[in-house]
Amino acid sequence: MKKKSIFLLAGIATLYYNNAYAQETPQDSTRSASIEQVVITGNSNPKKKIESSTAISTFSAKEIQKQNPISAAALLQRVPGFAVETSGGEVGNNLFARGIPSAGAYEFVQVQEDGLPVFEDGALQFANADNFFRVDNSVSRLEALRGGSGSIFATNSPGGLINFITKEGSNDFRGTAKLETSTYGLMRTDVNLGGALVQDKLFFNVGGFYRTDDGIRKTGFKANQGGQIRMNLKYVFDKGYAKVYYKKLDDRNTFYLPIPLVQNGNDLKEFSGFDANYGTYSYRNISQLNIPQAGGGFFSRNLEDGIHPKVDVLGAEFKYDLGNNFSVLNKTRYTNINMNYTGIFPSGGPTSAADFAHNNGITGNNFQYSSVSSGAIMNPAYVQKLGFWAIDKQMNNFVNDLQFNYKFDKGNVTAGFYKSNWKSHQNWNWSNVLATASDHPELLNLVDTSLTPSSTGYSKTYNGVTDMSFLLRDSQVQGSLNDLYANLDYNITDDLSFNAGIRYSRDFYKGYGVSTTNGNLNNSGLTTDGTHSFLTTTADDNMSVLGNKYTYWNYDVNRVSFTTALNYKINSENAVYARFSNGFRSPNEEAYYNNMMDLSAIKPVTTNQLEVGYKYYSRAFDIAVIPFYSTLKNLSFTDVFSDGTSENKFANTTNYGVELEGYARLFNNLLEITFNGTIQNPKYKDFTGRNADGSTFNYDDNIVRRMPKFYFNIAPAVNITKQWRAYASVNYYGKRFQDEKNAQTLPSFSEFGAGTSYQLGKIRFAVDGTNIFNTIGITEGDPRAGSPSGDGTIMARPIMGAAVRASITLDF
Repeated sequence: MKKKSIFLLAGIATLYYNNAYAQETPQDSTRSASIEQVVITGNSNPKKKIESSTAISTFSAKEIQKQNPISAAALLQRVPGFAVETSGGEVGNNLFARGIPSAGAYEFVQVQEDGLPVFEDGALQFANADNFFRVDNSVSRLEALRGGSGSIFATNSPGGLINFITKEGSNDFRGTAKLETSTYGLMRTDVNLGGALVQDKLFFNVGGFYRTDDGIRKTGFKANQGGQIRMNLKYVFDKGYAKVYYKKLDDRNTFYLPIPLVQNGNDLKEFSGFDANYGTYSYRNISQLNIPQAGGGFFSRNLEDGIHPKVDVLGAEFKYDLGNNFSVLNKTRYTNINMNYTGIFPSGGPTSAADFAHNNGITGNNFQYSSVSSGAIMNPAYVQKLGFWAIDKQMNNFVNDLQFNYKFDKGNVTAGFYKSNWKSHQNWNWSNVLATASDHPELLNLVDTSLTPSSTGYSKTYNGVTDMSFLLRDSQVQGSLNDLYANLDYNITDDLSFNAGIRYSRDFYKGYGVSTTNGNLNNSGLTTDGTHSFLTTTADDNMSVLGNKYTYWNYDVNRVSFTTALNYKINSENAVYARFSNGFRSPNEEAYYNNMMDLSAIKPVTTNQLEVGYKYYSRAFDIAVIPFYSTLKNLSFTDVFSDGTSENKFANTTNYGVELEGYARLFNNLLEITFNGTIQNPKYKDFTGRNADGSTFNYDDNIVRRMPKFYFNIAPAVNITKQWRAYASVNYYGKRFQDEKNAQTLPSFSEFGAGTSYQLGKIRFAVDGTNIFNTIGITEGDPRAGSPSGDGTIMARPIMGAAVRASITLDF
């Protein structure tokens, strides 16, 4: 690993030994002046950033190109207030807004494309919003709003809105083509084309990508493969426009989960036989599962398919000037998703071979391990029980947002009706397998040598499977959302503006869960090896069988969200604002499932947020300083554990902090610096109760789990010449706790990146390195393992090891 780090640094360090400094803005300097930027997210009308009383970060297409994020989550790390975990891979990552804890995903923010949700609920089980979205060259810009008016303009978004805005065509034909490769077998092509079919009237844009790579962590197979295409057609007429668009995503990605590490306080080391930077349990040798079912037939699954969504989106947008300062805007979209989700979820940590055998009823030294693939006797020091989790989800969402706007001398009023129908039907089939505790795991069989091969319970496995289909689930959730909203912008004076918004949500949720019973294959007539019946193995002793008892449930939400704010523009470059907002998040999918028999046990999570902010924007320097305070009530914890059970606890939280964001262009454009940071103090309040085993707990005033008190990103860049640019970046993530009782420390870490680009006419050459020092930094422990114990051998999910990507981009 050291050699790799030195190699990465050597190429980058040479960029700084050049004295030909630029005397004008370089071509690759992509930061547009924030003083001129107009934002639409969280506002009823386009508004200059300095006049918007919101905490909002913006990234243009050129800025996204400059950062060249490896995933959507990596791009969102540049937004203050968003604590982002990127260790899952390209998709399946977690985002926590302003210290709001959750089981993961994007539970308290809504991810949008062009102002409508990627999917109505971005935190369904195993369906994180970033599973259904990819950043490519068809993105025009990103607007990321924290808190504030998020709850007025979208559902379940008290933490904020993340709005990816796609490119549209113009009178000038424009295109971008990009080729990219890497140190981990990446081959990627991005193309985007846009122009006019009829000048001034009919415009088109089409773009997308296709990519295949081996993964930074070594899986032994193609870890990521697939792509997407997006296209839109827009017709402009005298009083408005009409637009239709389509998106197709068919992409599969490996999801990376915790691996073993050795921890001593803040010191992290590799577990013997496991490469912390490049190793994973998601490996080719354990990728195939084919097991008989207690209800008949076989269940087959391929780990290489990973997270594999197939997404079709069809949408339209229409705006018309009704006259007399009235206008109407309607956005509509239908989304259909079929997703197969397959991942390796560790069940606890590594166990010595002897201990695992003893825990499974084998006495003394009467145990024998063998390789499933070769049959050879093996003597592993440690073994690992791994969950082979398979989930299928069929999801659809039809949404329509109709709004009317009236402009008057001092401002404008917007009123709208938001309607969304969505459904998610899921099937689970979970098994456990036994493997060597190494980053090239091999499936193991375990037998009791004190018994004969024909004896009952002789084997503890079936071709490496210890628990065959121990958990099946068939459940469905449907949502019917009916929301009225209104927003007022009023200019009290030329410099002082007032904003107020309200949203009334009358939402209906319903669903069902199917009962299960236990079964086995003892009387099935099947054999384990062509000779012996399933009486000889314990692998089938606790198989799950779906029953015919359906538990139906209904849950209604009847709530009002509101916000109010003042913005004072001191002058053309300085402004201050203050905002109070109240919002909520409906119960999540697992909360419904756990409480089907008594839905009175769950409530929407309610939030109150107060923020004030100072903003300074000029052509050479930007800064935003935003102190905030928030409270949450009825926050539910619904982690799904390795044995299929889930936690059911409720808490309140408080948080106060400050967000910092800035940009500087110094020394006659020689040096550019972008930075963002968050300082906060999120704590539990009134968090007491009883554990499942009957014991009591009191976590009042504990630090909210997985939330750093301090994290920041800083990225200086040197414009060596007008065409040649080099940058470095530091992403710091402060100390956190894995659990509510603050027993397991997640040490702080810094991740360094660096790269360079050269603009030769319309061609851009770039090299980007990530985690160039091969830092071992963990973003989470193992939330599926229950209560962690602290130091020693732990299970945790580290960031990816060092990697380099090289790209060529042609703009035409």
